[in-house]
Amino acid sequence: MEQQLKTLQQPEVHQIWQCLHQIADPELPALSITDLGMIRTVTPLQSGWRVTFTPTYSGCPATEFLLNEISNTLTQAGFSPVHIEVNLTPAWTTDWMNADARQRLRESGIAPPQGLVCEKLTDAEPITCPRCDSHETEKISEFGSTACKALYRCQQCLEPFDYFKCI
Repeated sequence: MEQQLKTLQQPEVHQIWQCLHQIADPELPALSITDLGMIRTVTPLQSGWRVTFTPTYSGCPATEFLLNEISNTLTQAGFSPVHIEVNLTPAWTTDWMNADARQRLRESGIAPPQGLVCEKLTDAEPITCPRCDSHETEKISEFGSTACKALYRCQQCLEPFDYFKCI
């Protein structure tokens, strides 16, 4: 009976992940919350579903908006009640971003994170320009359009661009 229940729930879990993949990050609309790795688990409950969510940082101003979007999206798709567990430990890291997300950042003109969290980049290590792939870039400001991005300029194509910092 338990195995039968798991089999029935597998397609629903997949459908829930598909619904969650439709929720765009408000600061990075080219990416979904699943691309960023903000959804950690989807678990069936006796009554409803539990979604474990980790914001990109604990003080993220978009957290309440995203929690409402998760709840509304899943409820409208027929998955209710929805219980959202906000999990701050472990803290979100850019390592949780999938490869497709990194490519879409690049296509959007934002340099994706380079390296791993434990390998802090130094100013001597070049950030690749997302427009022309040049390594001849310079940091203009430690902060770009958001706190998680730095502002760079390409010395080859002369275009400014954001770099999504390793966190």
